[in-house]
Amino acid sequence: MRMEREDWSGGVLVAQEASALVDLLCKQNSGVLDRIFALVDPNRMDQLRSLTNNRDLVSATVDYFRTSDHNICRRFLFTVYQYCENIPFYLETTVLSVAEHTAGTNFHHTSDNDISSPSRNVKRPRLDYLQSYTDSLKSMVLQKHETVTQAVVKDIHLDDTWVYLRQKNPLRVKDRTIQHQASLDNHEGEESEHKVSVESLLKTTGRVVVLLGQAGSGKTLLVHCLGHSWAQGSFPSVHLLFLLEFRQLNLISRDLSLKDLLFLFYPACEDDEESEAVFEFILSNPEKVCFIFDGYDEFRAKLTNPKKLESSIDPNKPLPMTDLLSGLCNRKILPDCTVLITCRPRDVTDMFASPGFITCELQGFDRLGVKEYAEQYFHEKGDELKKKAVNLIMDNRHLLSMSHVPGLCHICCVCVDHLFSSDGTHADLQLPTSLTQIYMQILLAFLRRCNGGGVSGTPLLQRYRAKIVEMSQLALKGLEESTIVFKDTEVPPELKEFGIKSGILSRVKLTFEDGSSGYGFTFMHLTMQEFLAALHLMTSQNITASQLKKKLNLKTRWTTKTDPKSVFTDSLHLYVCGLAAEACTSSLVQLQVAEGAMALVQKHQAVVHNVLLGLAGSTSQTGPKIVELCRCAHETQDAKLARAIGSRPQFELRNIRLNAVDMDSLAFVTAAADQNVCLDFGGCSLELDCLEILPSFKNVGHLIFRSRKYDDRFAEALCGILSKLQALWRLEFISGGLTDVGAAKLARALEDCPHITHLNVSDNSLKDEGIRVIAETLSRLPNISSVLMGKNIISTDGVLTLIERMAACPSVQEVHIEGNKEISLSFSQSSDTMCENTDLNNTEGTKNLRFKQCNITVSHVDSLCNKLKGFSFITLLDLSYNSLSNKGLKKILDLLPELGTIQEINVSENGVDMDGVVMLASALCNQKNLRRVDASGNEKKKLVLWFDTTGRQTSRQLSPSENGIHVHKKLSLTHCDIQPAYMAKLCRQLVKCKNLLEIEFSHLKLSNESIEKLMLILPEMSSLHLLNLSHVDLSTNGALLLVRSLADCQRVTAVELRHQAEAFIKFVPEKAEAAICKLTEYKLSKANVEKLSSILENCPHLSELVLSHNLLRDEGVKCFVDYLPKLKISSSVSLSGNRMTQVGALDLVNSMNTCEKVVAVEVSLGVEDQSLIHFVQEHVNGKTLRLRECSFEGTHLKKLVEILNRCPRLLTLELFSNSLQSQGLYFLLDSLAKLSRIHTVKLRNNGLVSEQIEYFVKQFSSCHQHRDIRIEEPWLTGNAVISLIAKCLNLQPHIREIRVSLGSINIITQDNSSPSSISIAHPENFSPALQSISFDGCDIEGQHLAPLTLPIQKCLGLQDLKFSQLKVDRKVTEFFSAVIPSLSNLRNLTLDLKGAAEEDVEALAEALPNTPEFESLSLSQLVLGDRGAAIFGRALQNVPNLKSFNLSQCSGWTTARGCDLVRGLVQCLSLAEIRLDSVVLDEEGITILAQGFSRLASLRRLSLNNIRVVTSETFVNGTGILCLLAAFKGFRQMEEIELESWRMGDGGTCELVKYIPSWTELLKLSLSDNSMTDQAGEKLLTALSHCRNLQKLQLSKNQLGQASATKLSQVLPLLPRLSELNLSENQFDPQGSKALCEGLMSMKALKILHLTSIGSSDLVGVASSLKYCPSIEDVSLSWNGCGDSLAFALAEILPLCTNLKRLDLEANKITTAGATAIAKCLPSCPSIEVIRLWRNPIAKDAENLQDQRLNFSSV
Repeated sequence: MRMEREDWSGGVLVAQEASALVDLLCKQNSGVLDRIFALVDPNRMDQLRSLTNNRDLVSATVDYFRTSDHNICRRFLFTVYQYCENIPFYLETTVLSVAEHTAGTNFHHTSDNDISSPSRNVKRPRLDYLQSYTDSLKSMVLQKHETVTQAVVKDIHLDDTWVYLRQKNPLRVKDRTIQHQASLDNHEGEESEHKVSVESLLKTTGRVVVLLGQAGSGKTLLVHCLGHSWAQGSFPSVHLLFLLEFRQLNLISRDLSLKDLLFLFYPACEDDEESEAVFEFILSNPEKVCFIFDGYDEFRAKLTNPKKLESSIDPNKPLPMTDLLSGLCNRKILPDCTVLITCRPRDVTDMFASPGFITCELQGFDRLGVKEYAEQYFHEKGDELKKKAVNLIMDNRHLLSMSHVPGLCHICCVCVDHLFSSDGTHADLQLPTSLTQIYMQILLAFLRRCNGGGVSGTPLLQRYRAKIVEMSQLALKGLEESTIVFKDTEVPPELKEFGIKSGILSRVKLTFEDGSSGYGFTFMHLTMQEFLAALHLMTSQNITASQLKKKLNLKTRWTTKTDPKSVFTDSLHLYVCGLAAEACTSSLVQLQVAEGAMALVQKHQAVVHNVLLGLAGSTSQTGPKIVELCRCAHETQDAKLARAIGSRPQFELRNIRLNAVDMDSLAFVTAAADQNVCLDFGGCSLELDCLEILPSFKNVGHLIFRSRKYDDRFAEALCGILSKLQALWRLEFISGGLTDVGAAKLARALEDCPHITHLNVSDNSLKDEGIRVIAETLSRLPNISSVLMGKNIISTDGVLTLIERMAACPSVQEVHIEGNKEISLSFSQSSDTMCENTDLNNTEGTKNLRFKQCNITVSHVDSLCNKLKGFSFITLLDLSYNSLSNKGLKKILDLLPELGTIQEINVSENGVDMDGVVMLASALCNQKNLRRVDASGNEKKKLVLWFDTTGRQTSRQLSPSENGIHVHKKLSLTHCDIQPAYMAKLCRQLVKCKNLLEIEFSHLKLSNESIEKLMLILPEMSSLHLLNLSHVDLSTNGALLLVRSLADCQRVTAVELRHQAEAFIKFVPEKAEAAICKLTEYKLSKANVEKLSSILENCPHLSELVLSHNLLRDEGVKCFVDYLPKLKISSSVSLSGNRMTQVGALDLVNSMNTCEKVVAVEVSLGVEDQSLIHFVQEHVNGKTLRLRECSFEGTHLKKLVEILNRCPRLLTLELFSNSLQSQGLYFLLDSLAKLSRIHTVKLRNNGLVSEQIEYFVKQFSSCHQHRDIRIEEPWLTGNAVISLIAKCLNLQPHIREIRVSLGSINIITQDNSSPSSISIAHPENFSPALQSISFDGCDIEGQHLAPLTLPIQKCLGLQDLKFSQLKVDRKVTEFFSAVIPSLSNLRNLTLDLKGAAEEDVEALAEALPNTPEFESLSLSQLVLGDRGAAIFGRALQNVPNLKSFNLSQCSGWTTARGCDLVRGLVQCLSLAEIRLDSVVLDEEGITILAQGFSRLASLRRLSLNNIRVVTSETFVNGTGILCLLAAFKGFRQMEEIELESWRMGDGGTCELVKYIPSWTELLKLSLSDNSMTDQAGEKLLTALSHCRNLQKLQLSKNQLGQASATKLSQVLPLLPRLSELNLSENQFDPQGSKALCEGLMSMKALKILHLTSIGSSDLVGVASSLKYCPSIEDVSLSWNGCGDSLAFALAEILPLCTNLKRLDLEANKITTAGATAIAKCLPSCPSIEVIRLWRNPIAKDAENLQDQRLNFSSV
């Protein structure tokens, strides 16, 4: 920046321009230099001439004049100016100006000795040109100022007119512990503001200033005042000032250079020499030139992106106007010049933030400014009118809010003036309530001017209708064409006259691009043009609904560089909305001539309302658009629309400037909504006066202010209105500039806000004092529930003070302080209002206190504990991440008796070392209520103490007599290295514990020495019940040392060690009866096996040994098997996963011979790699060998046969998936046939073909022993299996029984003691011994049966024949017709057939045996038809000895034929079993059935599930049911009865209950889906107490509740044989499920328990009860909404359920944590086959959930 004029002097100039002067003088001739040297003192000159270098001489000479006398320096500059050639223009003018400004010197006078310079006559005119141009320029600027300020009411003082400078906030670092996040709350890069005067904008030159302001804010007026101030002599640094209007630049379409542009709009130079001189000055002195471009918002185009321009632009090069202006604004042309641009805030993005870019925004009037302006406006109207008018504006909220914008303030004054002139009295005034209505009044005021101010009978709008219509058409045309200046030819003469006379139009002088001048016309303001355009839209018949809708797009205040440019103020949509108000209807109708004016206007208004209602329903509107929508609603004054907008719960307003009109609009819509709303102001520029509008927001319950610009001053203004916000319950003043000063004022204001429940003052600049003041206020806020004060600045002393204040407040529930990062206070809702009156002994409310990262040391402990005494009951005390050390921890332990009832203390990350842990171990044993210590040595340094508060009074030392062990204690030490010395210290302390003790040493490394120390003291720990060593890095020898505890300590009941995984040692109080040892995933060498075996020899009570996955290989397995006879193991040994080969497998097999106690060996060398040895158990006589995937070769098979041959007892051999070569296979089959000790052989998936099976069956059965052969191969279906069975029957007569299912056959042969064949009349006819044959689901078709016909016909002794899932066709009926008649001894016939034709059914019926031996017939799923039903009805009469009949799922007959069938059925008086599930009968059939029941005295099993009755109202309403149930009276020996889906209700159930007590042999009762309630349920269960043999009870899908559950719990102990219980889909609720638990505890025989959807999510008790059900196999707890508590309970009891196979937990609320707990227990649950977890919120891909038994699918 150059010097100001008042600072100019010769010496200063020489110093500043020394380099330029030296350059200039070095280029001059010797004559000029001699003149300059003559001015130097002679003595000094003699010294200077000693310099030989010319430049050094000149430089020293210039330096002489810099420090010389003022007059000498002036003469030096005069000489330079007058005699030097080619002086740079900027230097020449500077030198001249300094010389002229030098006081008391006649610069133009020269001495007689002066020689005239040849250039003097040239230079003077150049300077005169510049001065002349400057004078003309100033004259033009002053003329423009006079024109612009003609109608200005109030004087403008630039030094007292303020703008806000915008700047980016730097990051605020208050504490090293605070990690800034890239979020809005941190406000990184947020704009902040501070005030400067308008005058200061040009004080500093060489920068680009963008002056922002909304329409009407006075931008144009101020820049003209700046120009006027410059022309009057201000801003001396600016020599030339060019003020250009964008509306003029719109008229230029051709390319211009900078020179062309300047001389086009400002005084033209007389000749080229003058213009060259002026432009050369501009180019040489850009820092002395200022450009003001006014009204960028009126510019039709956008500035060119500077990235698209050249780096340096030639000022003489013609350019498009957008390029030229962009070059100036972005420092590519005249980079040091000053540029001032005015525009609207939304257009600031077009400036592209060039270097030196400064943005400032013009503010509107404050309340005082509005009053001053109004008083000035009405100054000449008389004191009475002035007073009334000013009071009216100041008292009316709507007018006042609009008046904050200067332009609107003027309009409001004009409006009020017009209203008073028209009406005359304040009381009768109809005040406008919207901006649109104000403009309507302004229009009337303008029209009144045309009328001469008089009043006539014709309304003004109607009188001037034609002119208004024409004017509105012009306005809309200009708006659509982006035209604001209309040429003279574009406005009709009459319209010009009307516009000028009324004041609607203004005449402006224009300069065209050819340099000519003329006049144009503009509307008095852009907003008036938009208002008139809106009038045309709402009144014109040519405007369609779609055209109108296009004008109603909401405008956002967030802008980007890509947004389209608009020259208007974006207010058109507001005026359209305002004209849609009912108050404007009559005015719009007056502007219509045609008939139907009212209908047209109302149609247009309805379109606007509908569009706005649609926008109100959208949830995607951003904050700026919401504000615009509120503005629109306010303009319409439509309460329904306002309610629709205001019904949204939150108004999120971000980074926009909000004025009073916006706030007034927001107040309008929120007041209309019948609900609380949230106003969220984030980074919004908000004038303090706007806060005064907040009390009009009637329903604002939640208020958020987040911005650095909201400081103490803002907070003070906010405090003034807080008490007026009656609905406010939540206040957030966050991420702001609040300090202790503002906090004190805010705290005082909050005392008058009794409804406040939430307060957030996080992320400000509060310190200890501010936080203390707020904390003290909280006790006086009766409803406060949450306070946040994080991200402020608090010291340790401040933390202690805050604790003290919170201790005095009884309603506090949680205090969370985490350094400067977080301060959170939570309170319970209490009716207590005064802290002093609260009972401090009240322990109902729990309190969590967290003081983390507060730098609390041992010196603070006493003070801390004193302050903590004030809290009545502390649940949690978190002191983690402080600096307590061992001493601080010890002091806390010493002071524990004074701290009341604390449940948990967290002292993690406090520098506590292993000595501190030893101290805690001692405290654990000695302090009564300390029950758990969790310590971790990893990077988190966790250390947590847990206390037992049950019956707690004080913490004290235990006396010797207080040795009860009801309190469980635990020491957990993880992630550290326990050295031997510390291990000894720890254990010596823990020996003293008298309570039940659990020790956890997990996730750490233990040396053998440390383990030795542990094992040495372990037997002395009499109270220890669990030692957890999970994930400990143990050596193999260390693990063996732990195994030794089985021998050293008789209380050890389990040692389970998995290398660096789950591992523990379990203890019992007394001597263990049995123990388990599991040592897995170690690398055990032969020496390790020997050492282990020698240890186990001394364990007499070992029941189970698991040595899986230890890489024993064959050598280790052989070594162990050799030791096996010496070990006293009672249950099993597992050697799975040890990578043994066939050699090792044979060694295991041989253990059946070497160890007498071995009863079973299982070996799998496949993927499973499983090896198990089982020992003698009750009721096991023989031995079992299972070999899977062993792939034995010939030598192995020979060895195997030798081993089997030596087996001393009967043997079951199972061979699964063993691939055998043909030669080896036949050798094995021959050998097995000869081994008399093998009685059962199971061959599964060994790749056997039919010929091999035939050969084996023939050989294996030839020894005439009782043998059982079971073979499974996938090809055993259809024709293949029929052919095989037929061949076997022909080859082997000793087969007694054959069972065939899909893919398997089971053949049982008889021994010598059984008769080989049936006695027949002709011995020459061979008769096999087959007695039973069944085919179940084998994919058999009729065409396959032919080979079986003759073999079956020969089986005269066949008694049982069964075919299921067989489709009936002609060949099937032919087969049965041929076979059945020959089976004279047939007793049981089961035909589960499908799809029979009528003739096939008839053939089957005729084939039924009628022999006296025939007893059972089952025909389920058969479609009989009428003929079939009749035939079967008759056929049944021929089998009088029939004992069992099953017709379930059969259909196809009419009700009449159904009666025939039932009539035949009841003739079988010997029936003991009837199954008629899902059959269709009518009322007559039911009656026949009921009558028949009375004669069936032998009936024991009856199944009538889902029986369907056709057209029988009596059965439906209960009469038929009661009739049928009454027939049960004669039953005396009933064992099973199934009546599902009868829906009999309580009446039917009560009838049934009459007979149940007599059925003492009842085994099964199924009454599901019978609409039974507790009323009948209790009676039913009482009756069942007589049925002591009951095994199955089905009561699902009823309406049983808590009462029935309670009764059931009483009855279950009386049913000791109950094995199946289904209570699903009832409503037992939690109390009912709790009652069930009591009954389940006695269910020793229970195998199946289904409790699906029983109306209780609390089934933890039920799960815990399962451990009392040792036989349980199948449990369903699905669809109950149970959470992880159920999963955790199951994880504990599942290992105890040794027979459980299936667990269904579908559709609960078990999370990954619960599923993981279940998964962890599965290794201890070998019997479980599947656990269904579908429809639970579980991450199925979790690492711990990969067990295949966990099922997450719906299948």
